[in-house]
Amino acid sequence: MNDWSLRLARPDDAEAMPGIESAAARIFADLPGYAHLDLGGTRSADGFRRLIRKGHCLVVFVGEAMAGYLVAEPFSRELHIWQMDVLPQFQRRGIGAGLVRAAQIDARNTGFRALTLTTFRNVAWNEPFYARLGFDEVTALDAHPRLAGELAHEANDGLPPELRCAMICFLD
Repeated sequence: MNDWSLRLARPDDAEAMPGIESAAARIFADLPGYAHLDLGGTRSADGFRRLIRKGHCLVVFVGEAMAGYLVAEPFSRELHIWQMDVLPQFQRRGIGAGLVRAAQIDARNTGFRALTLTTFRNVAWNEPFYARLGFDEVTALDAHPRLAGELAHEANDGLPPELRCAMICFLD
């Protein structure tokens, strides 16, 4: 039985999201090869509110405390997951998988053909996690210019391209 609940995000939820993002990013400091990366920059509450207004963002609560979120944005026939974070003290309870599965249901019910995202390769709770949930790495980036552009933008922001990948989950 889950000790958490999931719902669509509301604009007032945005205030807690930057703190959750920061706390989740601190875990990377303990990973070999990742400590030097600047993962401390967070999206502002206003940035989260902008995404929430698009109608495809989810939040999870454990009791009265927000434990995590997933923010996504439509791009044509795809729903792109920008960020999914769970507070460290609430990890390993199925919350992340629950958020992704709920986003898959939302996307399918809304008529999207796929979910997309970019993530770290070789980090257990990133690429391998999403692969277990039905995502495949996009290796033909020339066929996905939006995702190729996002990876290029991330590289310009200092994320080493060899550590990153784009992924897609078709919903048919």
